[in-house]
Order: sequence, then C-alpha cells, then structure tokens
Amino acid sequence: MFSRQLTDRLRISLSLPQYTEELFALTDRNRMFLRQWLPWLDQTTTTDHTRSFLTQQLHRFANGECLHVTIFHDNMIVGVAGFNEIDHTHGIAYIGYWLGEEFNGKGIMTSVVRELIVIGREFYPLQKVEIRCASGNLRSRAIPERLGFTHEGTLQRAERVYEQFHDHEVYGLLLSK
Repeated sequence: MFSRQLTDRLRISLSLPQYTEELFALTDRNRMFLRQWLPWLDQTTTTDHTRSFLTQQLHRFANGECLHVTIFHDNMIVGVAGFNEIDHTHGIAYIGYWLGEEFNGKGIMTSVVRELIVIGREFYPLQKVEIRCASGNLRSRAIPERLGFTHEGTLQRAERVYEQFHDHEVYGLLLSK
C-alpha cells in the first residue's frame, strides 16, 4: 500500500475503502464548513456514498487518471488531497484538497501539497501542476502562494456551489521546462 510519512505526526496514504467510516464522519461533522466551497456534499449523505467514491478513486488510480490520498494527523483522518485529474497528453496534474475545519491553520495542507509536488516530479511524467481555488477561499489560496506557484489568472463564474457562482484563481507550478 502507498503511504508516506511527512512528519512524526503527519502521513498520507492512498485512499482505501477501509477509511470509509472515519472519512464520512469527518465529512459529516464539517458539512456546513465545507459547504461554502464544495458542491458535492448534498450527494454524500451516507457511508455508502463515501465508500463508492473511494472505490471509484482506486479504479481511476489504477488507470493512471488520478491520485487520491487520505491525510492522517496523529493517526486520525483529517482530510484528503491529491491529483484530481492527471492529463497525460499535456503533462498536467490538477491538485485538489480539503481539511476538516479544526485542522486548518496548522500547516498540514501546505506539507501535503509540497509532498504531492515531490510525488509528481518523481513518479509522473508531469511538466506542471495546477491548483484552482475559489477567489474568496483565502486559506486555500494561501497554499499555492506559499509554495511558489504562479498566479495565472482568474476564471469568472467557474463553479456553481449550490446557489452561488464562484470565480476561480488559477495557480501553476512548472516542474520542468
């Protein structure tokens, strides 16, 4: 099984169906917090939905389409991250992530995204990684800014999250020239 220890307290692991109950509980506890930025919460109302999603991500991983990891802090699931899509034609991976509210502001996601960049360089034929964040999600935007990504522009009304449209800030990091 794929797992990487980032610090004494922080590790990432390939997302597996065995994490279903704990990941769903984290999602459910943070539903209102996550709802402001993520459009899929109303379709994730049972552990079966989470199990199905994790199984689908494993199939996509096996096909080289994505890499979905579960984040553990002090051996507790605190969020997820990964390459939501790997575009092999253009050599670009699109990074996505979320943490439970109580785990924000601790540097966890910055460490995880930094490690995803290392994984992208070592194991994938990528020339670039990209992160898109809602313009108003300042905590999410701080991660690529902190890690030296270039702000490439703003996509207007790029995503509908329930009844509200969000602009997206696009950040890119070139891995090779």
